[in-house]
Amino acid sequence: MIRAEDALAAAADQITRAQQNKGLRPTIAGFFDESTNTVTYVVSDPTSKEAAIIDSVLDFEAASGRTSYGSADRVIEYINSNNLKVMWHIETHAHADHISAAPYLQEKLGGKLAIGREIIRVQDVFGKLFNAGTDFERDGSQFDHLFVDGETFKIGELEGIALHVPGHTPADMAFIIGDAAFVGDTIFMPDFGTARADFPGGDARQLFQSIRRLLSLPDATRLFLCHDYKAPGRDEFAWETTVKQQREDNVHVKDGVTEDEFVEMRNSRDATLAMPALIMPSVQVNIRGGRLPEPEDNGVSYIKIPVNAV
Repeated sequence: MIRAEDALAAAADQITRAQQNKGLRPTIAGFFDESTNTVTYVVSDPTSKEAAIIDSVLDFEAASGRTSYGSADRVIEYINSNNLKVMWHIETHAHADHISAAPYLQEKLGGKLAIGREIIRVQDVFGKLFNAGTDFERDGSQFDHLFVDGETFKIGELEGIALHVPGHTPADMAFIIGDAAFVGDTIFMPDFGTARADFPGGDARQLFQSIRRLLSLPDATRLFLCHDYKAPGRDEFAWETTVKQQREDNVHVKDGVTEDEFVEMRNSRDATLAMPALIMPSVQVNIRGGRLPEPEDNGVSYIKIPVNAV
């Protein structure tokens, strides 16, 4: 298995080469879903037209339990209008704030569904919480591929490297593609700070170490974030920043903030936060690769809500 420091060095080298050669840089389109504050990315190679979709969103109305496909169909329209060929559907982690549209997109567009290998830990914890039973496999088999730290992959001529960045959850991964890093729920815009670390398996100290790992990449590395919530005083949503901007300005974790200071701040702040509105349906579906629980004998799928359990 590749060492963590070797994986980081390889990612930094890849970014530097892509910054020097435009042909190694991806074309990136972001699709913001304001109802969940989530950004879905289509990352494509301009030469081969091969593409990956990162962190897709299935529309879900909690009050009625109805799903719809408006957000995903916007992505399909972009893919088709640009003649792209989808090779990957990538999840940075098992999201707690929205349901993945990956199975729907995969059915329409093809490609492999992938997530970090530590999803098996998340499946174990939440499989027990939801009393999913023995029919629910806790081995990641709901996904076509499980990435490990330092693993490389290709999107056409583009080079990609997966980096394990736990802390928000045990399974969080960042994906370095060309000169861009898709960092999931590790860090937000500099004026908003960092992700929470109080979900099962989360750890503020791990999160700090993961963020500092990412912030050791070259200064000009483009960071693409999974969410934005508009910090006080900012009127527009934003989801792209750089390593340099984060190191200089991030209100939680800029240069000079110690690990202990961050852990104290993060734990104190997390204790005041409510659970995400869609955590129960989202996690329950996303640990299944974005698939609803198997229908019961009446043909209907059901989302469980554990009472007084969390």
